[in-house]
Amino acid sequence: MVLDLSNNLFVGSLHHFLCSDGVKVTGMLNLGNNSLSGVIPECWEKWQRLSILNLENNNFSGGIPRTLGHVRGIRSLNMRGNKLVGKLPASLMNLTYLEILELSENELDGSIPSWVGTEISSLKLLNLRYNNFVGNIPHELCYLSHIQILDLSNNKLMGDIPRCFNNFSILSGKITVPAIYEFFISTEISTTELISSVSLVMKGREYIYTTILKFMKFLDLSNNNLVGHIPGELTTLVKLKSLNLSGNHLTGRIPEKIGDMKELESFDLSLNKLSGELPMSLSSLNSLSSFNVSYNNLTGRIPSSTQLQSLNESCFVGNELCGDPLTVRCSRIEAPDTDHEEDDVSRGTDWGLIISMVSGFIVGFWFIVAPLIVSRSWRTTYFRFLSELRYMHGCDVMHKMFS
Repeated sequence: MVLDLSNNLFVGSLHHFLCSDGVKVTGMLNLGNNSLSGVIPECWEKWQRLSILNLENNNFSGGIPRTLGHVRGIRSLNMRGNKLVGKLPASLMNLTYLEILELSENELDGSIPSWVGTEISSLKLLNLRYNNFVGNIPHELCYLSHIQILDLSNNKLMGDIPRCFNNFSILSGKITVPAIYEFFISTEISTTELISSVSLVMKGREYIYTTILKFMKFLDLSNNNLVGHIPGELTTLVKLKSLNLSGNHLTGRIPEKIGDMKELESFDLSLNKLSGELPMSLSSLNSLSSFNVSYNNLTGRIPSSTQLQSLNESCFVGNELCGDPLTVRCSRIEAPDTDHEEDDVSRGTDWGLIISMVSGFIVGFWFIVAPLIVSRSWRTTYFRFLSELRYMHGCDVMHKMFS
């Protein structure tokens, strides 16, 4: 049974409606896009056959009901766009069939529990965007091998990006399974009714995805306090269509193998502390229509490709980059001047000769002239040697004349 009361002007509390003994069990309950308010009641044990629950875009307050853990067969839970507070209740780990958890645009806090990855590992969509979550991204999220959309943006998360995200089997293309919507919960519920909508930011704008959601492959960790390098393992997610890491404190170089992500359409690394040159492999991203590396510490020439050169100059500002589409021209590398090098070499040789001559003069003075001046016996011996040398030379000349 399907009960769809969405997109109306209903107001007030849900307590009487949900907790009444006369309520009929249904497979899908859609109360989204109304003006309902108050705390979501704790009587979900009456709805154990529920497969789809959509309470998005109302004015609900308080925490997420603990009794939702009794609805063990639920596959889609959407509470986006309310005023929910507090931590994720541990009872949600009982929802082992859950494939869609959409809790964005609330005021939830605390850390992201590790059981999200280990106990509800069938998730295809996890959206916690625009909340107040803190702490590190748990490595247990890497158990979400079937995840297609992971959005943790606009929280207060810190620490490194887990290197194990390459375990996402669908995003890395290791396995192909039916995408979101491509299953039936019952003969009365079509695949297009699984959830009402999902809010995602792509290409710098917010979009509401419904019917084409099944085609999305999306990872958004933007606007947190993440640090460290971009893991090279992210480049193995070759089926990703959108990757957003902007607004963090990431350092180091952009991974050289980023060009392996051939299906990327949107790629945002702006407002970080990245350095080095842009990888040349960016030229091979032929599907790229949105790219932003503004306000980093990048240097060098922008790689040549139709996609990159067609972008706006604002996508590259705040760096020391050059080349199209920037107005800053890259300076040419001049060939070395061989004439000057030869001059430098010759000048170096002259200086060496001068130094050798001066050194020889100093050595000769101290080892020959100085002893002659100081010692009388050295002078006598020296002049006797010269006399004998002159006598021997004269005799040699006379011998040659008469021979």
